[in-house]
Amino acid sequence: MAAFCVGVTGGVASGKSEVTRRFEALGVRVADADLAARAAVAPGSDGLREVVSAFGADVLDADGGLDRAAMRRRVFADETARRRLEAIVHPRVREALRWQCESAPGAYAIAAIPLLAEGGGREAYPWLHRILVVDVPTAVQRARVMARDRVEADLAERMIAAQATRAQRLAIADDVVVNDGPLEALDRHVADLDRRYRALAGG
Repeated sequence: MAAFCVGVTGGVASGKSEVTRRFEALGVRVADADLAARAAVAPGSDGLREVVSAFGADVLDADGGLDRAAMRRRVFADETARRRLEAIVHPRVREALRWQCESAPGAYAIAAIPLLAEGGGREAYPWLHRILVVDVPTAVQRARVMARDRVEADLAERMIAAQATRAQRLAIADDVVVNDGPLEALDRHVADLDRRYRALAGG
């Protein structure tokens, strides 16, 4: 079991997945909050029933699952709705991530948590030993969101504004990777961090 847990976070389109993929390639178990969030509102789950109770049946798609695109548009346009959804999903995600990390093999495990700063930071995740922030300038972030999600600039701006600021994320960081260059540069950063985390876990 992994007795040392590292939280990885960053803003939308910062490159968190590229970073966690490199940790996985080094044999580190990664517990993914996005996957845990999907499981939390999977068809037939208590979480989905709670979402329908809060928002109505029109949040479901034709197959009875959560219509994620419609839900995303709704919560990014209404902060009260976003907070209501997070109150349903976040506790389930925290519980799942802690179990996955603590039961993982190896010296340490990683919890990939995009909304770590927004979801309570260290107070909500007291079992994290380190927090790694993947940082990127806002202009780069906006361009990546527009290209990746095929959205207009105003929606990209709202998606970024709905999250914590760069300053808020950096305030909870123990370690920072600036991901504004070529992806190959991440290899060295992750290798250095892997050595550091293995040493900390062993010590």
